Amino acid sequence: MRLLFLAVLRPHTGNAVTAQRVRAHLEAAGHVCILKDAFDFESPSEIANLILAENCEAALALHLYRGGRLLQGHRIPFGVIFGGTDVNEDANQAEKNTVMGRVLEEARFAVAFTESMKEMAQVQWPHAKGKIYVQSQGIATTPNAAFNWNTFLQRSEINQSADNLHIFLLICGLRQVKDPLYLVDAFSEWHQEEPNVYLVILGPEVDPVFTREVKANVKRAAGVRLIGEMPQEDLHAVVKNCFAVVNSSVSEGMSAAILEAMDLEVPVLARNIPGNAAMVKHEVTGLLFSNPQEFVHLAKRLVSDPALEKEIVVNGKEYVRMYHSWQVERDTYQQLIRKLEGSTED
Repeated sequence: MRLLFLAVLRPHTGNAVTAQRVRAHLEAAGHVCILKDAFDFESPSEIANLILAENCEAALALHLYRGGRLLQGHRIPFGVIFGGTDVNEDANQAEKNTVMGRVLEEARFAVAFTESMKEMAQVQWPHAKGKIYVQSQGIATTPNAAFNWNTFLQRSEINQSADNLHIFLLICGLRQVKDPLYLVDAFSEWHQEEPNVYLVILGPEVDPVFTREVKANVKRAAGVRLIGEMPQEDLHAVVKNCFAVVNSSVSEGMSAAILEAMDLEVPVLARNIPGNAAMVKHEVTGLLFSNPQEFVHLAKRLVSDPALEKEIVVNGKEYVRMYHSWQVERDTYQQLIRKLEGSTED
C-alpha cells in the first residue's frame, strides 16, 4: 500500500523519533510510507491534493489533533497513534476535544502507548472503546562508539576530571510542558555544596520565547548547563556516560529518553506524573520525585548508594527487554496496518 504518514517532525523530538521507527516497520512489510510534517499543512484541502498527487491508498497520523484532524473526510481509511499531549493536554480544550472525537469516529484503529493513556482516551471518547490498542514504544539504542566524552564536558564548560563527576542529564525540547527549569534552583544549591554534581539540559530550542527564559535562568544558575540538540547516536553516547537521566515534565505520553536510559543501563529520576509512573516503579526501575527538594534528596541517595544504583539499572534494563521490544512493536504495526486494506465500507 501507498501510505501517507502525518506526524510532527521537529528534529530529535520524541514524536519524530517514534514516527521514523514506525515508518521503518511499515516499509519493512513492503508498504510505501510517505512521511510528512503535519505542521507543513494548514487545511485538509492541502492534504487532499497531496493524497491525489502521491496516489495514497491509506493514511496514518501520529498525534490525534495535530495530525489526525487533517485526515478527516478524504475517503481513504486511516489509523492514528496518540502522541501524549493530545490526550493529556489538548483533550481539556472543548473545541479540540470535539475535533479529536470526530477523528476517532472515522479512524479504523488508534494506538496508545500505555494502558493509562488508553483508559484516559476511553473516558474522553467512549465511542472509540473497541478500536484502541496498546503498544508501548519499542526501544533500540545505538551509542556512537567514537564519541569523546571529555570533549563533550569541555563543550559544556565543565572543567573537572571526568572520574569524580556526577552528571545528571535532562533531555527535552525547550517548551513549557517539559518544565526544564523545575529543578534548576534546587540543583544549583546542591552544586554549591557539592561542586562535582552538574545538571545538563540537552535538547532543541522548540519554543523561542520560552528558550530565552531558560537561557537567562541557566546563565545565573551554578552547576547547570544548556546544550543544543545532537544526533541520536551522540545523544545515546552522552546518556551512556552520564550518571543519571532526569525527567521533570508536567505531562508525558511515554518518554523515550527514560526508556533509552534504562536500555543503556543508566539510572532514571523522573517526576511523579502518570506517564512516568507507568514505566518507573519507585526504587525498582528508577526513582520518582514530587518536588525539587525530594529530587535532591533522592539524587544524593543515589550518589551515595552504589547498591541501589546497581539494582535500579538491572531492573530497568530487564523492564525494557520485557515490555519495550522493538520486534513486538514491529509486528503490531504490521498487523494493524492491514485494517486499512480494503474499501472504506468494511
